[in-house]
Amino acid sequence: MSQEQDFDEFYLGSVRRVTAQLVAMLGDPVEAEDAVQEAYARAWQRWDSVSRMDDPVAWVRLVAYRIKVSSWRSAVRRTVAHRRHGPPPDVPDLSPDSVALVTALRGIPEAQRRAIVLYHLAGLTVEQVAAEVGAPVGTVKARLSRGRAALAQVLSESKDGDLKGRPSYA
Repeated sequence: MSQEQDFDEFYLGSVRRVTAQLVAMLGDPVEAEDAVQEAYARAWQRWDSVSRMDDPVAWVRLVAYRIKVSSWRSAVRRTVAHRRHGPPPDVPDLSPDSVALVTALRGIPEAQRRAIVLYHLAGLTVEQVAAEVGAPVGTVKARLSRGRAALAQVLSESKDGDLKGRPSYA
């Protein structure tokens, strides 16, 4: 039996039971389902070791529970910080130029968009961008060049009224 088939059999044979148990523990079906799905995703990522455990279902159940506990702790920390520091200061409205730029950035491929934002908006050097995105310097330079050209085209289209606020993922 392949690893995928083995995991599928494990998942199908246990997911309803684990979900029901987490619903009973947490009291919220939506939170339980989210935590259980995340736990199964983590089990799949470690299936070589999880499948050899005495009780893989117990591992999934424990991971799902810990996911929710961690989520609760984060929510408590946010609440305490909010009480201590108050609400965040008002964020000024975005200018029409900023909105147009973000809309245009959505219209270019993700790798080019990321390179342009890191280089032009975050102020990183080409070498720093390359290190952050895990690409060679030459690739980053090409992405910047192609991204600028694509961005110019998207911006000119938006001036002509062709963009209509919808990203294109060419």
